[in-house]
Amino acid sequence: MDAIRAALEALRRGDFVLVYDADGREEETDLTLASGAVTPDAIRRMRRDAGGLICVTLRGDVRERLGLPFMTDVLRTAGTAYPLLKELASEDMRYDRHSAFSITVNHRDTFTGITDRDRALTISRFAALAGEAIRRENGWAAHAFAREFRSPGHVPLLNAAEPLLEARRGHTELTTALLAMAGLVPSATICEMMADDGRALSKADAKAYARDRNLVFLEGQDIVRAWRAWSA
Repeated sequence: MDAIRAALEALRRGDFVLVYDADGREEETDLTLASGAVTPDAIRRMRRDAGGLICVTLRGDVRERLGLPFMTDVLRTAGTAYPLLKELASEDMRYDRHSAFSITVNHRDTFTGITDRDRALTISRFAALAGEAIRRENGWAAHAFAREFRSPGHVPLLNAAEPLLEARRGHTELTTALLAMAGLVPSATICEMMADDGRALSKADAKAYARDRNLVFLEGQDIVRAWRAWSA
């Protein structure tokens, strides 16, 4: 629990933590930051030090208030007009039962959407809107979201499965749970850490990265245990 407490304190400070999902699952480590703390410098560090896909998670209550779908549902619905999409939406991953991916977005004040500044703006504004969505009456969030963002874009959104950490224990759920336990807007910005050979960074190397930079490294099982105690 000392590592969990250190991770929550780091997230509240706006610092990174490293989250490894589990042996036998993806076996990947994500560089993780509170979405509300994302800056252009943070985006630059994620793409340079991690190198995977920079994504933004959201908890189920935020997803419902925004009306955001899972991408597989979008493809299956569109499959009536474009049959190929229905075929592509078959979820046959070897490590999980379904994908967390939702739509991709850009903030309307961005230019291309891909620069460090543009992605930081999209993510930080999304986090602010998610926080407002929780506090305001239902019905406000979807209209506000449509006014401020457009899709497709350069920031993939990930829907956490509910209840958190029951049916699915991927990075989306693990990091969203951390943000909730930290008392922050329940949205994490995550990026898979890649090795120079193009493969996922090994657990040992991810631990060394964290140690060398005085960052907290957590395994998924640690987060699951902490979540059970916190939400009991």
